[in-house]
Amino acid sequence: MAEIAHIWRSPKRRELMEELDTAQVFENEGVEGCAHRRGGKRNVLFVAAEDLESVDVPPGRVKENFTVRGADVMNWPIGQRLQIGDAEFEISMVCDPCELMEEIRPGLQAELEGKRGMLAKVVTTGRVTRGDEVTLL
Repeated sequence: MAEIAHIWRSPKRRELMEELDTAQVFENEGVEGCAHRRGGKRNVLFVAAEDLESVDVPPGRVKENFTVRGADVMNWPIGQRLQIGDAEFEISMVCDPCELMEEIRPGLQAELEGKRGMLAKVVTTGRVTRGDEVTLL
């Protein structure tokens, strides 16, 4: 069973993420209080905990909103719908590692190739809590 291991939001751009026990997400916007909240296809970022562990990076460091344990996030196809808590998401695109990953550690951008996560659109407003099951619809 895949579950939400960590929930994150960025209080300000270019600052460390803050961890939450629960988060309200808004349709076509993202996580309440997150500086990266916006419309379009890039509302939230899902990253597999196992992918972060494979490159020795702590959860939240690559600016994900949801760290998922027990799922191969990178194999979720574009258009895949997810139910988490009472919110629904739709996978919209691969998040390619950018040059900002080099600020975490030199060489990390290359190490994260194929592991940076999947961006998604919030389809249904709702609440997500740490430990919630991730259900593929």
